[in-house]
Amino acid sequence: MREPADAEAMVLIEGLAKSFGKTQALSGLDLRIAPGTVCAMLGPNGAGKTTAVRILATLVKPDAGLARVAGYDVVRDPAQVRYRIGLAGQHAAIDGKLTGRDNLRMFGRLYHLGDRAAMHRANELLDRFGFAEVAGRLAETYSGGMRRRLDVVASLIMAPPVLFLDEPTTGLDPGSRVQIWASIRELVADGTTVLLTTQYLDEADHLADRIAVVDNGRVVASGTPDELKAAIGDRIDVVLQDARSLPAAAAVLERIACASPAVEPERRKVSVAVSGGSLMLTRVLRELDQADVAAEDVALRRPTLDEVFLRLTERSAFNGTGAMT
Repeated sequence: MREPADAEAMVLIEGLAKSFGKTQALSGLDLRIAPGTVCAMLGPNGAGKTTAVRILATLVKPDAGLARVAGYDVVRDPAQVRYRIGLAGQHAAIDGKLTGRDNLRMFGRLYHLGDRAAMHRANELLDRFGFAEVAGRLAETYSGGMRRRLDVVASLIMAPPVLFLDEPTTGLDPGSRVQIWASIRELVADGTTVLLTTQYLDEADHLADRIAVVDNGRVVASGTPDELKAAIGDRIDVVLQDARSLPAAAAVLERIACASPAVEPERRKVSVAVSGGSLMLTRVLRELDQADVAAEDVALRRPTLDEVFLRLTERSAFNGTGAMT
């Protein structure tokens, strides 16, 4: 799992630490993001994701460590960093009493664009991201998904090379999420570098070039979605004809995999992580037959990102070091 070299990193974090009173939010976070890519930062609540974004956006100062954005240190050169970033936080900053156009124009003026330049940029973004027909409506009449999309668009007023999106689709319906995904892909195609925090594993799977799993204030694993899935091995799923056979099937899988299988009684399903691929599948079929367990379906599959996430964060909690074991 090769990380981008320092010279290639648009966002660089080394040994970042931050405490709030007795709470250690970050405890040696390391992260590198290559230009023109999406990095998704995943982690349970309280893992330190939002704190990391706020430090990168110069809203909070770190206690220790290094953080650079577009080559500029967030502590020594905060003004240079702010000029090169866009930020969409967890809560939309859109004013419902203004029209969509006036919201973007206001953001342009806050960036010290002249009135004419601010209006030109607002109209350009409204056309590009599908708001032209509703630009004259008050933002309070927009759906939740439209307001969230407009919030993301507002972060692009200065066409920043780096964009921070902190859980941009939380609470949105599937259609609105897909629209925001499309907007993000369009930005990255134009060369924008995106750091995305999200609670949705499918979002990271769809959008991210690389994923950093954060737990206890540090990165516990990183790589492409496929690399992370491969790192924890394949899984074998067994669906039984009779739920009464679940204990016997679980015993077979535990003996073969030397791991406790997951049992889903309502689905008559037993699942376990394995190594060995098709050879292991053949052994499972043979031993289920020997145990007189009738299976409706037996399949070998790559784990989902949800399973990867749960496995990695559980492992981090148990070993207490944040390192993969």
